[in-house]
Amino acid sequence: MASVPSLAATVQQHLLDALSAAVPEASTADPMLRRSDRADFQANGMLALAKRLGGNPRELASKVVAALPAGEEIQELEVSGPGFLNITVADSALTRQLAARATDERLGVPYAESPGRTVIDYSQPNVAKEMHVGHLRSTVIGDALVQILEHRGETVVRRHHIGDWGTQFGMLIQYLIEHPHELDHASDGAGHSAGDREGDGEDAGEAAMARLNRLYKASRAAFEADEDFKSRARDRVVELQAGEPETLRLWHRIVDESKIYFQDVYERLDVEILDRDILGESAYNDALHDVVRDLEESGVAVRSEGALCVFFDDVKGPDGTPSPLIVQKSNGGFGYAATDLAAIRDRIGTLHADTLLYVVDARQALHFRMVFETAQRAGWLPEGAARQLPFGTVLGKDGKPFKTREGETVRLVDLIDEAVERAGAVVREKSAGLGLSEPEIRERAAEVGIGAIKYADLSNAMTRDYVFDLDRMVSLNGDTSVYLQYAHARTRSILRKAGDEPRPVAHPELELAPAERALALHLDEFGDTLAQAAQAYEPHKLTAYLYQLASLFTTFYDQCPVLKAEGGTAQVENRLLLSELTGRTLRQGMELLGIRAPEQL
Repeated sequence: MASVPSLAATVQQHLLDALSAAVPEASTADPMLRRSDRADFQANGMLALAKRLGGNPRELASKVVAALPAGEEIQELEVSGPGFLNITVADSALTRQLAARATDERLGVPYAESPGRTVIDYSQPNVAKEMHVGHLRSTVIGDALVQILEHRGETVVRRHHIGDWGTQFGMLIQYLIEHPHELDHASDGAGHSAGDREGDGEDAGEAAMARLNRLYKASRAAFEADEDFKSRARDRVVELQAGEPETLRLWHRIVDESKIYFQDVYERLDVEILDRDILGESAYNDALHDVVRDLEESGVAVRSEGALCVFFDDVKGPDGTPSPLIVQKSNGGFGYAATDLAAIRDRIGTLHADTLLYVVDARQALHFRMVFETAQRAGWLPEGAARQLPFGTVLGKDGKPFKTREGETVRLVDLIDEAVERAGAVVREKSAGLGLSEPEIRERAAEVGIGAIKYADLSNAMTRDYVFDLDRMVSLNGDTSVYLQYAHARTRSILRKAGDEPRPVAHPELELAPAERALALHLDEFGDTLAQAAQAYEPHKLTAYLYQLASLFTTFYDQCPVLKAEGGTAQVENRLLLSELTGRTLRQGMELLGIRAPEQL
């Protein structure tokens, strides 16, 4: 494997060398190289540099041009306007660049120079509760970031901080003690035995959730109607926190049932979640007293009205009074802050993470800011090592948070099912002449439907709200995953039709058509784009790149015949290389986003 620096990086280095030679005192200046409509690249750093040095920007630009080292990459270089440098690279350099990428299994994309160790906290479902549309963004964004960072060489530790602890479990466990068969594999309400269906992961997950729903509703009814039961349930919380064996055994049953359901949802969403990565609130229970003791002894936290609190000068309530982070309640109980602080100590101290990322709803921003600052004051967290990656809300077509017609939160499994169903209609229409079997059509429908959900989420900046519109998501036109998948399938179709001869081969001696040049230049930016997406933790930079790649390939396909190229075998082979590299780049990019790339569509 060999990394291939982009032509932009190579030209940038040439400019730096020329700047250093022409104006030694400006050797560290940024040429500010960008893609341009007037040429392939434009460098406009001469204006700022000339202003700083008190010189003429056009004269400075001319000196840089004269000092540029000889090379094969640059075909044309001109000084424009007040001192811009317009740079056009040679066709031969472009073709050789693509040939180098094509011979590497990573498409020439380099690993990060100094990869670190990152813990990503994402997809935080709650035990005994159904996953809903609110869990979609954290799961999809977190999974994409894991893939992008790992591809760059980062060591990534996944953490799914599930809600598996708290007072509600006293109610659930007490009801189970008094009704021991409530979680048995009874009828699922449709005339089937849930136990008979455990072999199918999807059915097993739905059956597990049905049992948990039944338990929750029955225990909640008893809790609200029976004061004696309510008292016993509260006592059961104490037993749980004390580690009473039978209480813990039943708690484990509830957690295990929930994990069956979680895995069903994750599999349907085509996201890999391993059991070892699931560490809920309970995992840090034994460390909470140490957190409280250390914060109090160090003076970071103080007692206020019986509660252990951390105060901040700039955090106040509506009435102007301080609004603290409560680490321990006045009754001795612990809130989310204590668990989050214990998790930070574990992730930095035990897992030796350099960076902590939290893919959590934007509404939790203040909580995490206070938690991070508390951990820094206590010396547990290096400054800047933790970062919340907040995301916006999924909206309905009415612009309001996505709900059912009854006003309830949309179940995630229902959303997935509807997306696959809509995608199935598109696949049936477009695959009529491909001879696909019914199982193949269903497989394609899942690939298209799940891809549509993920892409619609990831193609938006994380902090933005976005409208969930399945009609638009599964469209073959516009900025959708289906458009990308269709472009990839088209590249595969071209290569299948070519057969063994002619083959994708680079021909640097050929002049490139405008559509070929545009596609080639964009293909060369793949590694730079991945680096930017990884460094900024912004998957939408990758989706934007892939959409532009698919669009440029569509233009190339329309304007530049591949197998019937007029320039003979050499031109056919060169265009096959462009097609093959486009397909591989689309496939790699979609894979990093968790989106499948079908061979046919």
